[in-house]
Amino acid sequence: MWKKAKAVSDMAKRKPKFSVGLTVIISLFTFIVGLIGGVISPLYFAEARFTENITTDEFEVHDDTATYYTKSGKSGATELTELDENAEVSVHFLELGNKYTGDCTLIKCGNTEILIDCGSKSNSIPTVDAYLKNYVTDGILEYVIITHAHQDHYAGFATPEKVDSIFDLYECKTIITFAGTNQKATSTMYKNYQRELAAEVAAGAKHYTAAQCYDETDGAQRVYELPSNVKLEILYNYYYYNKASTENDYSACCMLYAGDYKFLFTGDLEKDGEERLAERYKTDHSEYNYEEFSVDLYKAGHHGSKTSSNENFLEVFKPKMCCVCCCAGSPEYTKTQENQFPTQQFVDRISKYTDKVYVTTLCVDYDKDEYVSFNGNIVVAVVGGTLGLKCSNNSVVLKDSDWFKQNRRCPDAWKTA
Repeated sequence: MWKKAKAVSDMAKRKPKFSVGLTVIISLFTFIVGLIGGVISPLYFAEARFTENITTDEFEVHDDTATYYTKSGKSGATELTELDENAEVSVHFLELGNKYTGDCTLIKCGNTEILIDCGSKSNSIPTVDAYLKNYVTDGILEYVIITHAHQDHYAGFATPEKVDSIFDLYECKTIITFAGTNQKATSTMYKNYQRELAAEVAAGAKHYTAAQCYDETDGAQRVYELPSNVKLEILYNYYYYNKASTENDYSACCMLYAGDYKFLFTGDLEKDGEERLAERYKTDHSEYNYEEFSVDLYKAGHHGSKTSSNENFLEVFKPKMCCVCCCAGSPEYTKTQENQFPTQQFVDRISKYTDKVYVTTLCVDYDKDEYVSFNGNIVVAVVGGTLGLKCSNNSVVLKDSDWFKQNRRCPDAWKTA
């Protein structure tokens, strides 16, 4: 019998009991906090607005929690508090509640939500679930994309039978997964993943591989139309069809289009896969002038490793902003300091295109299990045709952070930025 416990029924079963007295106290406290917030919030956000008639190529407003960017010719007067509420589309890079590096990205477009990956460990699920509940209010994820079969990307979908996975907690409509893997079918985590996926499909979800989407076979689509004229495109990867020496190169890749804005997600794709993707994208999208082409947001491949975000790839996509999902400075994968995420080689290469690099989490002491937010949960959104960024901790770009100054060499491109 397949294990299946959907969000609505789960909430009904687990609904806690409250005492009348406690409820009154909580209600009174909430009223007082709300009253104070109503006075303070307008004052706090009053200066964090766009000026009219912006004419510079790029304009940014900094405060402790948010940064906004706009393109030439566009103006806005959007308050920071409206970033989530009025966004045509928002992209959320989540912290995962532990010291380990991993990926989990939520895309929200109207009442449509897309979840790309859920790492880093199964114990990240409560942290992720608590965040998702703020946005996935109907308990339904319209799209789930699982890029590849590494724990730091798919642990949230590969839990033991008695532990709720994301598939158990949310109804998933369409699931798009990696087309290939080197994982052994007998490995515990992969078996868990196959069981959980099969249960979700049995409950009504549609399942396609990224190859089926790119080829548009068996009912899959290469491009999915979302609300507000937003589009999700599943991109080409040579390793959808060929054996890779590393699991990372099987990564399902996609591009999100929101008006003039383009957001690129490549999982942990590495050098050869990146270069093949870049060349195919130029063919598939020959209408673009690649001398001028650029993506507005790039989720750093492979957490800002030295093996991803390679020069030939960056030359094609020219990112204007980059978010790195990692626990910066963690020795989880290597004790070589300059190769810890985000690596020195990544910094040197990305610096030629942007200094707007943001990082989710910071490792304080790995052995003592100590970590803190770097920028925190990072939200990039399009509001009224303007691109904005908001972070839960701070909006300091990587090059200006104390960690960077102590642990990385500043490339020439950033010295004058």
